[in-house]
Amino acid sequence: MKINRIMVIFLILFCITMFAGCEKSDRVDSKNPVTLTLWHNYGGQLKETMDEMIDEFNETTGAENGITISVTSISGSAALHEKLTMAANGDPGAPSLPDITTAYPKTALILAEKGLLADLNRQFSSKELSAYIPEFLKEGRLKGDSLYVFPTAKSTEVLFVNKTLYDRFARDTGARIQDLSTFEGIIRNAALYYDWTDQQTPKIPNDGKLFFMPDSVFNFSQVGYRQLGAEFINNGQINFNSPQYPRIWNAYYKPAVLGQVAVFNGYATDLAKTGDIVCSTGSTAGVSFFSPMVTYRDNSSEPVDLAILPYPIFEGGKKVAIQRGAGMSVIKSTKEKERCAGIFLKWFTSPENNLRFVSSNGYLPVTEEAFGKIMAEKINMIPDPKIKKLLQTARIMQKEYEFYIPPLFANSDEIEGQYESQLKEIAGKSRQEYIDLLKNQDSVRAYDAVTTGAYSGFINSFSN
Repeated sequence: MKINRIMVIFLILFCITMFAGCEKSDRVDSKNPVTLTLWHNYGGQLKETMDEMIDEFNETTGAENGITISVTSISGSAALHEKLTMAANGDPGAPSLPDITTAYPKTALILAEKGLLADLNRQFSSKELSAYIPEFLKEGRLKGDSLYVFPTAKSTEVLFVNKTLYDRFARDTGARIQDLSTFEGIIRNAALYYDWTDQQTPKIPNDGKLFFMPDSVFNFSQVGYRQLGAEFINNGQINFNSPQYPRIWNAYYKPAVLGQVAVFNGYATDLAKTGDIVCSTGSTAGVSFFSPMVTYRDNSSEPVDLAILPYPIFEGGKKVAIQRGAGMSVIKSTKEKERCAGIFLKWFTSPENNLRFVSSNGYLPVTEEAFGKIMAEKINMIPDPKIKKLLQTARIMQKEYEFYIPPLFANSDEIEGQYESQLKEIAGKSRQEYIDLLKNQDSVRAYDAVTTGAYSGFINSFSN
């Protein structure tokens, strides 16, 4: 009995020692901190905010836990994707991968397929993950349930409106800004605006002005499909056979040919700065590019009241808007480094810190609390009126909209680029032919002449 008691005591002491040893090995010595390298794509004003927050982390939570974050690369999204892909493939001259990087899902998938990413499920408990907006987490779950891209700041698309121009137009025509809640309403407004501006120069016929531009006709199409209950992409190919596509086509192509919707290869903000459009759909992250002043082509200028409204829907469709934006991925390394990266991500996305980060730009917070109570309390303290309006609209959309996650598929960039370029090309060509025919024909005959066969020709050329 005595020997058995001694054996039990010995085993208990042994287990305590082992557990203590394991616990100790998971801790970082604050006198010998772990340095984690970070690559990100936040430039401009956002870089300043990022720098400030990383300094704060290093001086507070990082110092307490023996962690130092060191930014070793700041690149644009395309350049960062290229660097990460080169590093993942081991290309000659490629830099070593960092410990943490901002990444879009399509980039993260390349890294994950090579076994280079840490599953962040291991750094967060179920309770901790429940604090985040489910759709934002879902986008980062690649290859099954593994969480490879952690949401840090997301974006969606909204409708930006030059309310100064719109109010002037509305006073003369009776147009209502409420009608801009649907794409059909936008098209009706666009036709009315074209006629209104055309009538201002009676000696110059057919010189009405543009009203609307979708920043991405690809997003316009795929979100429109989802609103109407279908999928734009099936098995990695565009679903042109869907009965929804003619409606999407006519919502862009027809008003583009008639000179009411812009066919432009740059960003809508470029046209907004000169008053060449009244409204546009685009990423919330682009809000800072809207100038507080409009300088018209005659060099006159005026201040602009920018309205930011929820993303429009097709009549009869569901409230759906795209979900965009990168998150952060952690490169697979040691348990210690991965755990330290998890501590940084928890700090960076805590509601107060996350809202502080997005309050300097057009991104959206990633936790339910930041979107709810904290944003309600802090929103009036945001100094930038554009950001304040944007976050107010984002709160409405977070409650009422479904956030659509675009599918990941092979050659997605190539297909998107081809669709954008070819749709704009055929719309621009038809527009020029239409203008030429107006010299000798009425608008109905001219439109019929240039658009006959355009729909089928576009689909056939795209598939080839």
